[in-house]
Amino acid sequence: MPKIASRPVVLTIAGSDSGGGAGVQADLKTFAAFGVHGASAIACLTAQNPRRVLAIESCSPSMLRRQIEAVFEELHPAAVKTGMLFSSENLQVVAGFFRAWVARPPVSLIVDPVMVSTSGAKLLKPVAIKVLKEQLLPRATLVTPNLQEAEVLTGEKIASVENMRAATREIHARFGCAVLVKGGHLRRMRKAVDIFFDGRTELLLTAPFIKGIRTHGTGCTYSAAIAAALALGRDLPQAVALAKNYITQAIARSYRVERHAVLNHLGRTND
Repeated sequence: MPKIASRPVVLTIAGSDSGGGAGVQADLKTFAAFGVHGASAIACLTAQNPRRVLAIESCSPSMLRRQIEAVFEELHPAAVKTGMLFSSENLQVVAGFFRAWVARPPVSLIVDPVMVSTSGAKLLKPVAIKVLKEQLLPRATLVTPNLQEAEVLTGEKIASVENMRAATREIHARFGCAVLVKGGHLRRMRKAVDIFFDGRTELLLTAPFIKGIRTHGTGCTYSAAIAAALALGRDLPQAVALAKNYITQAIARSYRVERHAVLNHLGRTND
């Protein structure tokens, strides 16, 4: 009988994207590209395509909890990433689960806060943001806000790389987790700049802008890649740097579906 190889498990707790470009669908494709086993817990359903979101419907908190429990019961994830949790009730479910799991084997928790969309639309109500800050972020290994989300977390305007550096330190001081502030939409920049800080190590991560390509799902994919790299044994700075390279490649190798550019999650090259 041939020997069956073992693979680590990574769980995504996020929303479903019916268009296949973001959310759980993007996460699972990213996990496959990294060679880890992807599991999922659906926090909400979205009716969306690459152009717009038509509707969002939350999963019930009890069903979300049972999905997470089912995965942990038999699959024991090495890393977990959260994406669009949508409601304060679902945020409480996730935070409560990891609060109860504190005495068990350690699990890396990557939180993509999904508070503000790329277009600037708010995706979490104030009460849910309060739960995120008070209950989930203190349990995170890493939080990965975009510029608008980092502004919500710090209460400060971010208009430069130095503002981004200050934001990473402020978020780390407030919540105790490592921080990756994504600056892809910082104006008047020649490169896409992200800043990582974990209390000791600071990384300035840069990549050239890929002109003429507009995609969605980059934030989901970036955080999923970090979680996958951690599950494979990379330390956090290494995982973030590897994920930055991966998302840059995924954008550069995007393919077209009808008139829309879509991230190429499975076009990963060797490290």
